[in-house]
Amino acid sequence: MDDLLIYSGTANRPLAAAAAALLGVPLGNLDIIRFPDGEVSPLIHDSVRGRDVFVIQPTSPPVNDHLIELLLTLDALRRASARRVTAVIPYYGYSRQERKAKPREAISAKVVANCLAGAGADRVMLLDIHAPAMQGFFDIPVDALTAVSLLTHRLAELNLEDAIVVAPDTGRVKLAERFADALGLPLGLMNKRRIGGRVQVTHVVGEVRGRRPIVVDDIMAGGSLTSQLPALLEAGALPEITLVIIHPLLVSDAPRRLEQPFIRRVLATDSVLLPPERRPATLEIVSIAPLLAEAIRRTHEEASVSPLFQLE
Repeated sequence: MDDLLIYSGTANRPLAAAAAALLGVPLGNLDIIRFPDGEVSPLIHDSVRGRDVFVIQPTSPPVNDHLIELLLTLDALRRASARRVTAVIPYYGYSRQERKAKPREAISAKVVANCLAGAGADRVMLLDIHAPAMQGFFDIPVDALTAVSLLTHRLAELNLEDAIVVAPDTGRVKLAERFADALGLPLGLMNKRRIGGRVQVTHVVGEVRGRRPIVVDDIMAGGSLTSQLPALLEAGALPEITLVIIHPLLVSDAPRRLEQPFIRRVLATDSVLLPPERRPATLEIVSIAPLLAEAIRRTHEEASVSPLFQLE
């Protein structure tokens, strides 16, 4: 792997360092210089000419800062004559703006895709993107990885008896179904509607009575999901809920909202960096570093990455 280089912006350097360590490759020497007026400037201290370069940078909050860091780093690598530049984006900011829900709205996820290619990315790696159809936004190769196998492996180790996997809404049914199939568990659904300006669970589909719910969601930002969970208890579920969150943004008061007596544990990946003060006591992190390292190794060696793909 003499011609392999791995760089990291400031969004999640511990994850990048862990992935690089698994590959036996030190992180490249990259400084992100910040000017008093808010501008940033990446400075690469290594020669990258003719090298295969991977930049690990989730566009997590503050989304715009981390996105600009990534775009400018890609441009710097392209101008420094890197042979190939791959943007490894464990969390893709703006992924929930993948369509026009209202008139005169931007399709922001598409704009970001255009910017990544325009800045110099030859390839993109994503992890459990909110809308899998977003892969079609790119005119460059996309590897859509998934952390489902890592998370289901940990859930299997917990030996959760009488469990049921529950989707928090219809949009996450396919994701929850993949967990249910991998664990050999039944599948449930919380059907919700906006009533009088508030989102309410109208009914729970599936037999949750006497079972321990495993509620699966891809992104948790403000923690509004916690307001849906009492509906499971009203339907007879045991007050021992496991939340599985792939991308735990946990902004605002989300960590406090997760401190509920009926939430037994919160299982999440390290796709975004959570400082210790933002971590609820029940949070357990499953690292995606082995997944990223394997994807990078296979890509660098021109081997198949399909076993790691996000499947529908």
